[in-house]
Amino acid sequence: MANIRALLSGYYGKGNGGDEALLATLLQMLPPHVTPVVLSGNPEETQIRYGVEAHQRFSFTDVIQALRSCDALIWGGGSLIQDVTSTISPFYYSGMMAIAQARGMRTIAWAQGIGPIKRPIIRWIARRNFSGCAKVSVRDKKSAELLNGWQIPCILAPDPVWALESKPVSGLWDLPAPRVSVTLRSHPELTPARLANLTRALVDFQKATETFILLLPFQKSEDLEIAEEIAPHLQGVSQIMCLEEPEVLKGVYRGVEMNIGMRLHSLIMAAAEGSRCFAISYDPKVNRLMEDLDMPGWDLANLPDDPNEISRTWIEHYANGEALSPDKIQFLLDRALIHREILKQVLS
Repeated sequence: MANIRALLSGYYGKGNGGDEALLATLLQMLPPHVTPVVLSGNPEETQIRYGVEAHQRFSFTDVIQALRSCDALIWGGGSLIQDVTSTISPFYYSGMMAIAQARGMRTIAWAQGIGPIKRPIIRWIARRNFSGCAKVSVRDKKSAELLNGWQIPCILAPDPVWALESKPVSGLWDLPAPRVSVTLRSHPELTPARLANLTRALVDFQKATETFILLLPFQKSEDLEIAEEIAPHLQGVSQIMCLEEPEVLKGVYRGVEMNIGMRLHSLIMAAAEGSRCFAISYDPKVNRLMEDLDMPGWDLANLPDDPNEISRTWIEHYANGEALSPDKIQFLLDRALIHREILKQVLS
């Protein structure tokens, strides 16, 4: 079978654990005859970590040269086409897709979480881009409904990170048990008052359950400062753990009884490894996961004002909540592998 060069485009090389996990999963799922070329915010780090050819995603010259050298373009998972957190992002990814399709390249929109899209111009561009793809796969029902409304065929399957192969974490089992992980990220709705309430609730929760708290920043630039603000209130019973390798980051949840998470992929990884989860949603994509898995949680904007209510709810979930069953986890993993089959079909 002839070798194919595929350009992978996503929010890679920006230090975000979730997006790095998508890249790692995509690389695991690519057929062996496909040579990946990755656009990254940190090409040197991407090349070293994954052993792949990588180019600067912010360099117009690098992007054009990479497009010209490849046979296919893959939008590599995540919420790339939305205009809530960024208005530049959808134009960047859409422009690249338009160039690839104009050149006659095979194009795949892979494991997308689409929207929210508020601006008509971006909706029009997105519709043209998706309609020109050889295959489109989405990770949630809302995205599928949007494409169905545009009469664009798509395949719905769980987020590919369900199928990411995890690795053990050195030193994890030396830490006190039982363990509870916490991942919070900066957000306008996470006000100082709300963070103080969450911290107070976390202190009370730890005392009641006698658990060891793992503070897991998924993106240092967004999460580490918050973890460092919480940690002094949990001296001796917590640790900040910064893990760069996606497979290891997922592996940490093998040793975690419960996960309290804002970030989507902290919840997916934890659920996939059999941990109970409690969500704090800052984005519709988290709400979609909560609906799909019947996962308890709050919208950040509607977080209770009383720390005692927060801690009582967490304690109740820790004591009586249930993780996904092994059969449910296996079902989601098997379904997530549909994204691999799409790659085989288009890149054969």
